[in-house]
Amino acid sequence: MPWFDSHCHISEADPDHGTDRGSTIGPDAIDDARRAGVHGLVTVGTDAPNSRAAIAVARSHDGVWATVGLHPHDATNGVEEIIPLLGEEEVVAVGECGLDYHYDHSSRQAQREAFAAQVAMAHERGLALVIHTREAWDDTFSILGTEGAPERTVFHCFSGGPEEARRCLAIGAWLSFSGIVSFKSADDIRAAAALCPEDRLLVETDSPYLAPVPHRGKPNSPALVPLVGAAVAEARGVDAEVVEEASWWGAHAAFGLRPRHTL
Repeated sequence: MPWFDSHCHISEADPDHGTDRGSTIGPDAIDDARRAGVHGLVTVGTDAPNSRAAIAVARSHDGVWATVGLHPHDATNGVEEIIPLLGEEEVVAVGECGLDYHYDHSSRQAQREAFAAQVAMAHERGLALVIHTREAWDDTFSILGTEGAPERTVFHCFSGGPEEARRCLAIGAWLSFSGIVSFKSADDIRAAAALCPEDRLLVETDSPYLAPVPHRGKPNSPALVPLVGAAVAEARGVDAEVVEEASWWGAHAAFGLRPRHTL
């Protein structure tokens, strides 16, 4: 059973996409991932240019899918530019979207409005929803309560503890664990990973960010997702192969993937 990276940021090295190359890695990372046993991944949009770039990568590579979304940092830009991209065949989710009260790069009101709009888009299109939430749990759940959590909702880079994990699981969401689970200070996240049911468990790299130990502080890539999975397995007291299989099928369920060629 291969590994699946449920969240990374890959774009073609094409200036026409208008993407910030510091926030993504190039498609050569897909070949590296294949050699590392990672045979499926979702590359994630954070605004209109990055979403177009994600679609282009998915269109050009088997075993790669894309999302379209507006990150809370860019919420003041409004969601209008991403709407036309949602109908592309390669798109399996809306997001990443949500609330980030740590940086507040966009006003909190703008973040809440953009998040609510994207929850509605996921419902309208029958797509999964990929959530970014940081220091904003109560407002995140409030908006999901008002709008209704989509049937397939993923909490990307899960950074809460057992209490937040139970709240996510209570609405039927998947928890996606990143390299943070391997950090020495991440006891709460490991506790959440330990209690997460196998069928609600995903692993991700969030490349090029959050490289797992022993690569912390260096650029991340999908090829390192087995290290994230190994850290999750250690927290759960199981073999890494158990997490590998659970996260592979979990990603297919969470994103509604039909059988397709892998990497």
